[in-house]
Amino acid sequence: MRLQTFLLPLVSLATFAAAAEVTTEYTLTNTCSRKTQRGDSIEVHYRGTLASDGSVFDTSYKRGQPLSFTVGKGMVIKGWDEGLLDMCIGDKRKLTIPPEFGYGQRAMGSIPAGSTLVFETELMGIQGVEKEEGGKKEEL
Repeated sequence: MRLQTFLLPLVSLATFAAAAEVTTEYTLTNTCSRKTQRGDSIEVHYRGTLASDGSVFDTSYKRGQPLSFTVGKGMVIKGWDEGLLDMCIGDKRKLTIPPEFGYGQRAMGSIPAGSTLVFETELMGIQGVEKEEGGKKEEL
């Protein structure tokens, strides 16, 4: 009985942890010889909305300037560090990011605590990598 009492919370915790993951929808893919990797300095255009009501909380397109950062260094939310790996320049992805991979249980500007975030992203560049012309594009 004691073992069962101890294991039940662990099983519940494992189920909760497994349920929280970044969902990636590939909306435009290209073929290329060099994809994004941890440590790359990249430029990404994005539109961020709340999954709860679709309201836009931020967009780089309005500013006319993509966001520049280094992937995998914790400069952005964890959902971006993981969701923007293995992309070719010009690829587009829609990332649905649960709170555990976003801002968690803290509010951030107009983003309420515990929010699931949806980002439409477009990889504009990888520092030191030329965009390959003629790569196969596939809109999904």
